[in-house]
Amino acid sequence: MGRQPESVSFVGLGYVGLCTATVMASRGIRIIGVDVDEKRIEELRKGHPPFHEPQLQPMLKTVVRKRRIEFTTDASQVSDSSTVFLTVGTPSREDGSIDLTYVKKATQDVGSAIAGSPAYHHVVVKSTVTPGTTTDVVRPVLEASSEKVCGPELGLSSNPEFLAEGSAINGTLHPDKIVIGASDAKSSTTLTKLYRRIYSKSKVPTIVTDPTTAETIKYASNAFLATRVSTINTIANICQRVPNADVETVAKAIGLDPRIGPLYLKAGPGYGGSCFHKDLQALISFGRSKDYDPLLLTAVEEVNQRQASEIVNLSKKLLGSLDNCRIAVLGLAFKKGTDDMREAASVRVIDELLKNGAKVSAYDPMAVENARRILGDRVELMQDAISCLKGADCCIVMTEWDEFRKLKPSDYKSNMKTLNIVDARRIIKRDDFDGFNYLGVGLGLSS
Repeated sequence: MGRQPESVSFVGLGYVGLCTATVMASRGIRIIGVDVDEKRIEELRKGHPPFHEPQLQPMLKTVVRKRRIEFTTDASQVSDSSTVFLTVGTPSREDGSIDLTYVKKATQDVGSAIAGSPAYHHVVVKSTVTPGTTTDVVRPVLEASSEKVCGPELGLSSNPEFLAEGSAINGTLHPDKIVIGASDAKSSTTLTKLYRRIYSKSKVPTIVTDPTTAETIKYASNAFLATRVSTINTIANICQRVPNADVETVAKAIGLDPRIGPLYLKAGPGYGGSCFHKDLQALISFGRSKDYDPLLLTAVEEVNQRQASEIVNLSKKLLGSLDNCRIAVLGLAFKKGTDDMREAASVRVIDELLKNGAKVSAYDPMAVENARRILGDRVELMQDAISCLKGADCCIVMTEWDEFRKLKPSDYKSNMKTLNIVDARRIIKRDDFDGFNYLGVGLGLSS
């Protein structure tokens, strides 16, 4: 393959790597995508992503058809790229710290691929790694395997991602910021030029700093967002215990304060997905390794884990004992727009329902296959919302899918055994549900 300096490579085609690579390809950048999973590569060559993300599949099919992106298991092909993004996973260890095995292996593979090449290559760490990793871990492995020294002949940067599942494509097309943690001036210039090419029609705020600060920015961002979620859920749990109090009105009011703002003030079942829990655990572990115990972050996590019990307790208020009761759970993904059930509150709620002797039927428009793998035969997985409701003593709405918003009172009345609803997302218009026993997260009982 002839060298084409304008190409960009991604090593690791999971959520971040594939979404980012696909968007860059749609903006005219020639992309080489590398992953060790042969089956995944085969499917990607057909334009089939391994997960659900709005807008991803049609965009992927387009760039594959136009040959703007190619996929391979051969890491040596990154030698054709002037910029190589590392987007491999950083799974959690038992103590919460991140496992850098994949990062080290990807770095070594990239270094070996570019060894002996006279051209300048820029390696960019986009994987989420704790502060100091790019400089203290990636750099020595990269220099040893490439037989080059970071500087004029070899660039190295941290460039964290800030994607949100369910809106990752739009977030990549229209980012609110770009953070570049460059190890030297040439690395900074190289990555800045690449992003200017991609976002030539818009001015995206760009923070240029050192790699360690860039890595810290990523963790700080998720820590702040998770803290907001646990804070509003704490207020919601207080509201539930006060007659007539409503957390939604509280959130609307405090959100008007410019010092607070309205985002991430939606009370519910707690945060889930691949980032918040994992990143908070990593930051807690990292802090402790530096002789600092981040008590606030520990509390944020504890509040989030306990939120499932708050939801189950609402169903107990309606039913008393849950033993032998059939509970219909609408929604399994941790939020709408994704099939991701990693750290989903639905799993914690279902586990607790089962421990209380309940029988659970569940439905999700996107996550049924993941649910089958995670929940096994402990739960009866249904093919639609109506069949999920049949014979239920109580319905718990866990995910804010639009199709659940569209369910009519008659859909519940004609299928449920008793009309009990726990709305963990507050998407049901309560006034339309006269005759129902309704409890919502953050909604105090009528006095």
